Amino acid sequence: MSENTRPRRRYDATLRTARAAQTRERILHAAHRVFLERGYAGATIPSIATEAGVAVETVYRAAPGKAGLLAAVVETALAGGIDNAALRVEERPGIRRVIEEEDPVRKLQLYAATQPGVYGRAGGILRVLDEAAQSTPELAELRDGYGRRRLAGTRHVLSQLGERGALRTGLSPERAADMLVTVCSRCNYDSLVTERGWSPRAYRDWVADTLVRTLLEP
Repeated sequence: MSENTRPRRRYDATLRTARAAQTRERILHAAHRVFLERGYAGATIPSIATEAGVAVETVYRAAPGKAGLLAAVVETALAGGIDNAALRVEERPGIRRVIEEEDPVRKLQLYAATQPGVYGRAGGILRVLDEAAQSTPELAELRDGYGRRRLAGTRHVLSQLGERGALRTGLSPERAADMLVTVCSRCNYDSLVTERGWSPRAYRDWVADTLVRTLLEP
């Protein structure tokens, strides 16, 4: 009898874990929609629970309060999904390809290729974060922390190029990283894609061409 029940307990635990993960993913998707529709101030935990089709208590189990929920939504959107969000940034497939690429031109092209997807899926929720950061210190820290992480990550990539002598003469990895995050800023994406109607592919190609021409030794 005991031999028959042990596998069932393991199966039940696995099933419960999978269902909990699916529920949390549904809540984050629902929260993303509600934040975009109502803004941070207008979104409420009950409205998110209704959108997700779960109890309010279930939403609170998914994240610590509304600020924590927005933080989880932002991280999931930036990462490209809940599975990627669980990985360290350098372990995410797109970033790993950039880090592992040895050809300087191709490395910057691969980085440029990550940008349309990031802003396409996360641009709106990042604007919500900007709004919320004005009145919520922990979200201001989240926003600023994202900027610091991004700059640190690009400095690592550009240090690789500096070690190979690929950067323009006199251009330090730190200055090159400043230039890269400026070219790849959300305001440039919004200006070219959202306002001017460029396709994501055209934007990607512009970013790649600008980075290669500006950062690399001719």
